[in-house]
Amino acid sequence: MKLFKDDKLSIQGVVSERLFASRGRMPTLRMAPMIDMIFLLLIFFLLTARFRPRENFLPMQLEFSSFAMAGQSGLIEPLTLYISPAENGCKVRLGQNLTVGITEAEPETGLTLLVDKLELSLREQMRNTGDPVEIVCAGTVEWEHLARIYNVLFGMGITDITFRMTD
Repeated sequence: MKLFKDDKLSIQGVVSERLFASRGRMPTLRMAPMIDMIFLLLIFFLLTARFRPRENFLPMQLEFSSFAMAGQSGLIEPLTLYISPAENGCKVRLGQNLTVGITEAEPETGLTLLVDKLELSLREQMRNTGDPVEIVCAGTVEWEHLARIYNVLFGMGITDITFRMTD
């Protein structure tokens, strides 16, 4: 048995010669049991996995619209609310004739009047709360007034509320 290889001590060579000299072969890695184990783990994880349903998906059924029968596109013109600044508050204009003033001192009075006139306008135009409402707000209107009007509309059940971009 050699202890030195090219004038250097080779521990690895000495150990491997001593360990495997009696067996007569080098160790190998057996692949069959490893593949079996991988497949067993794969089957285990597939059987125990919980697959979640798709998120942000709600099943719904669309109603058949009478507009589709008439050949119209079914798009409804939004009811437009114009909000402009006023002294001590803001003014909300519905169409051409209906104007409601909302003051900072008593905003509840103006908002109640707005709800009444908006309900009347919706009935006159044969609209419902599912129809779209578009808000056109002047740039100088305070955010607090806009938020109150939006909350009142949402409280009435109007959920299709959009804002028109202005300069």
